[in-house]
Amino acid sequence: MPVWIRVLVFILCLQPLVLLLWAAVAQQLGPDPAEALMHAAGEWAARFLALTLLVSPLRSWLDWPPLLRLRRMLGLFAFFYACLHLLLFLHYYLGWEGARVWEELRERPYIAVGFVAWLILLPLAVTSTRAMQRRLGRHWGLLHRGIYGVAALVCLHVLWQARSDLGEALVWLLVFGGLLGWRLIRYGKKHRGASNAKLLDAGGG
Repeated sequence: MPVWIRVLVFILCLQPLVLLLWAAVAQQLGPDPAEALMHAAGEWAARFLALTLLVSPLRSWLDWPPLLRLRRMLGLFAFFYACLHLLLFLHYYLGWEGARVWEELRERPYIAVGFVAWLILLPLAVTSTRAMQRRLGRHWGLLHRGIYGVAALVCLHVLWQARSDLGEALVWLLVFGGLLGWRLIRYGKKHRGASNAKLLDAGGG
């Protein structure tokens, strides 16, 4: 993949942050800027998570293997915006008070679920380098399947904090459900293909 494509994608991934900072400086975030910033950061974390999961289907449909080289960058940006979402919550809503953090985790399930999703993303980001991939070997793939759990937890996070308006939660359920469903179908086809190959080998012997 040409370097300019990777640079362009990197710049595009930074645009949400630039726009949020500009809106904050220009005081265009509405009556509750902290809530707007935190919500926007969380939305972009979910969007980049969806884009990360979309890379494999696109690579398969377009038959363009170099597309996989963007997956790590998109995944790291998902983690970056998730960190921003968490930091804004800790700063503006909890004031970095440890006792309040544990109280919120106990009393509000959607916060606990979101925090668990971030905890799963943390080792995925730390081990995203090629060096760590070589060091972990086959365990690397098993570890990074945790992104599927993160997708499920994001859906729960949005669903549990929704009150009467479930529209946004349903959208994310459809998006992540479709992306994970594609993988289940693909896995099923590979599994059936491997089973058929073994039967043919056994018959030929």
